[in-house]
Formats: sequence, C-alpha cells, structure tokens
Amino acid sequence: MNPINDMKASKTSYEPYKYIMSDIGNIYIGARFTYRELLENDDVNFKLKSIIRHYILKDSDEGNTLESEFYYISPDSNVYSVYEQLRVKIKVMVRRKKKGLLGRNTFEYSEETRSLKELAMTDKQKKEGEGMVISEIAISKLALMSFTV
Repeated sequence: MNPINDMKASKTSYEPYKYIMSDIGNIYIGARFTYRELLENDDVNFKLKSIIRHYILKDSDEGNTLESEFYYISPDSNVYSVYEQLRVKIKVMVRRKKKGLLGRNTFEYSEETRSLKELAMTDKQKKEGEGMVISEIAISKLALMSFTV
C-alpha cells in the first residue's frame, strides 16, 4: 500500500466553507453544506443526523444550506429552538469601513462570532448593509450530548 496513492484516491476534497472539524468542546461545520449533504456525510455523527431528520427537516427543506437557514432564521421558529438547545455559535464575515492612509475610505472584512439570538434579532437590511457572509456553525458537544432525541 502506498499512502500517497491512498490520499489521492480519498473521497475527501476541499471546498470553501464545506468542512467538518471537531475539537474537545465543539463541532465546526462549514456553512455551505445543505442538510442533504450533511445527512450523507460520514463525518457527521449519528445523533446530529437524527436531530436534523427528526426536528429540523420538519420545518426546513433538505436543499437549504446552513448559510441560508441561519441568514433568514427567526426567533419564533422551531428550527431556532432546536439550534438554541444545541447552543450554536455562528461565525460571520462582516464588511467594515476602514480609513486609508490618504484619507480614503476602504472596506475590509472582519471575522466575528455571533450568538444565535443576536443573529436572529438582526434585521435583513442591517445584514445586507454589513455585507454579512455566514461562514461557519459551531455546535456545542455538551449540548449535543444532552439533547434527547
């Protein structure tokens, strides 16, 4: 067996904002995944797949990306309450005005982590004004473990 050939034959590939990582406390999921892709992915644990199937897909579509789900989420939806129980944090890129060297205003994107409540309470016009791009979802492993399916 040649490890280099094994790596080339691997089905894992890099796509921007489509990744699943994990550390001791959280699971990080790229925001470009659709629910269908998450259900088909081997790296997603069984309990999270069960939560998606039994709770989230009752009020959402399999073709929705996490990015669009969280961009348009409202505090009175069932999906919001599921993600609230999972103690989700959302990493966003926000456009900020920066004063240039010669007094010109330029824009740059900065990365921020927002709570689910903060993101849901922000109206669509403000999100568009900030040029908000949702890049990552962090799910607490402790909350996932204590979630009863």
